[in-house]
Amino acid sequence: MLGMNSWLHWVILLIVVVILFGGRGKISSIAGDLGKGINAFKKNLKSSSEENKDEAQRALDANPIAGERVKKDEAAKG
Repeated sequence: MLGMNSWLHWVILLIVVVILFGGRGKISSIAGDLGKGINAFKKNLKSSSEENKDEAQRALDANPIAGERVKKDEAAKG
């Protein structure tokens, strides 16, 4: 059984201390970087979705028969 004098406990404690007290603003900069990454992911996901819609619309514009078929299917459903 691992006691308080185990080397693993001391390593974990040392890592926590270094993260918390390693320097001014380290945690806030890590959190800021995480927030920026999340925002960039959401932005790219949204732009990718818009690009797919634009590409689908261009395909329908290029093939009017397919576009008419899609309109008929939508009318039949709704």
